[in-house]
Amino acid sequence: MTRRKEQGKQVEIVTDWAALWRRLAETRYWRGFNRPDSREQVDVWRSKAREYDQRIKRRWSQRDSTRDLILSQVDAGTTVLDVGAGTGRWSILLAQRVRRVTAVEPAPAMIELMAENLAQEKIRNVEIVQGTWPEVQVGPHDVSLCAHGMYSSPDLPAFVHAMVAVTRRTCYMVLRALGADHVMAEIAQHIWGQPYDSPNFTVAYNVLLDMGIYANVLMEDTGLWEPETHASLEKALADVKRRFGLGDSDEYDHYLLGVLKRRLDARGGRYVWPRAVRSALVYWDVNA
Repeated sequence: MTRRKEQGKQVEIVTDWAALWRRLAETRYWRGFNRPDSREQVDVWRSKAREYDQRIKRRWSQRDSTRDLILSQVDAGTTVLDVGAGTGRWSILLAQRVRRVTAVEPAPAMIELMAENLAQEKIRNVEIVQGTWPEVQVGPHDVSLCAHGMYSSPDLPAFVHAMVAVTRRTCYMVLRALGADHVMAEIAQHIWGQPYDSPNFTVAYNVLLDMGIYANVLMEDTGLWEPETHASLEKALADVKRRFGLGDSDEYDHYLLGVLKRRLDARGGRYVWPRAVRSALVYWDVNA
């Protein structure tokens, strides 16, 4: 919420959270090579799918409250829809506890690695469906889950409505939760006048509230994610400009370099970002 003066009075302006989500998704994921259906993005996942899978495996090497809670709510008769399944970490975990999993994933490189992971684990009760949610058509499931697979969808209300429509019991969403002192929050405040640089838990939760969904929240108890690193300040600058959709403009270069020099830690020949991100589990009963 922001305030402005109008005829000498302070007037409150309520944020349109769905519109903010759309703008953030379109800026970060739908410009240039980040567009999910672009050839460049397909090639990026082709080269990074295995690296992504290894990073998830490292994070999952220790137990956490998110997985514990979801596993406690399913049994051998449960059917699960995994939206944006990636390389199949959640599908594999759940398939060992439930009757059937439907894994929806748009990226061919991710699907190939998911199929490889399923074969290694001898998992046979996962059906892979290639496509982008919510355009994909699937039947009803007891539980639906989307873990970090919603960020490239500009219309979050439509995304959520589609999950609810095929869920008999509970919807689960796992999202990035950023600290208020995150570097990107500082940059977003300067460039956009608000602290959200990308689709995340805070924006999504307010979208849900506006939809009349009063969801439960559980913050991941395993601490903050591994920090991002860059080989140079120039590479860090290029990445920030890409995320903010700045293209070839040098309007903010001086400011951005100043922030990066001040906030990033030069260590081991790389520039390390402060740790400021964890996961938040958001869940609700569709019949409540």
